[in-house]
Amino acid sequence: MHLFYKLGLGFWAALMSVVGHAGYAYNLPEPVTPIARETLHMHNLVMVVILIMFFAVFAMLIYSFYTHRKAAGHKAATFTGPTNRKQWLWALFPFALLFVIDYGVFGIPAYHAVVLYEDTKTDADLVVKVTGSQWMWQYEFPAEGVSYTSRLITPRDQIDNGAVKGENYLLEVDNPLVLPVNKKVRFITTSNDVIHSWWVPAFGVKRDAVPGFLREFWAKVEKTGTYRGQCSELCGKEHGFMPVVVKVVSQEEFATWLASKKPAPAAAAAPAAPASATAAATLPTLPAKAVVVAKAAQ
Repeated sequence: MHLFYKLGLGFWAALMSVVGHAGYAYNLPEPVTPIARETLHMHNLVMVVILIMFFAVFAMLIYSFYTHRKAAGHKAATFTGPTNRKQWLWALFPFALLFVIDYGVFGIPAYHAVVLYEDTKTDADLVVKVTGSQWMWQYEFPAEGVSYTSRLITPRDQIDNGAVKGENYLLEVDNPLVLPVNKKVRFITTSNDVIHSWWVPAFGVKRDAVPGFLREFWAKVEKTGTYRGQCSELCGKEHGFMPVVVKVVSQEEFATWLASKKPAPAAAAAPAAPASATAAATLPTLPAKAVVVAKAAQ
């Protein structure tokens, strides 16, 4: 009776955890970059192939168990390895099939995805430097002279369960990263203190920000909208409070936003002094004795 009580309690706890799993989804997020599409394609391909292999092997096992059962008059074999051509064929065929699947079906698309992911310098339209700190992100557009920080703005009352949690709980910031749509953006990551990791699932990219190192990746977002992620590297007690929010807009909106973020020009120079004052300032100063002599001569 005690065992059934424990099983029931465990089942109830598991059921409640599933019910409370916010944002649960069966598939990956909708891909909005070329890299994310490649990742989704590889994921679906692997799932289809391994499911076919699982059911095929499982069916052969069930067939073999039933057909060669002791009740049907079969006796256990005494050999420990292949002894004839047929047995060698059954041993080598699965190996050859797995070799082709691993290097052909999976290897070629995976290699293409890795090469695509590492191509950071070809035809980049924009460079963004991402610096991780405990616990916020700093974004910098080096060529444009724009730099700012992005921090969590979820109210402390929600974090401490003193208020109802908002729609984007722990995934909202004061200054999101703004990017233009359909432009290849080259990201450079680093960190001021410990290892962080900049991750946006819809982009299909994730790169660690390591102190003392500059690490690169790229993204070309093909759809406007707001995309959310977070730091995925355990970086300290506020690790769960480092969200990433990226707002992708049209090129015109991005140009307007970038202009608003640029620092104000320096104050204009003071107005020029009058010409007479300037001329007087340039005249040499006579010694006091020379002035007295000049007056006496008059």
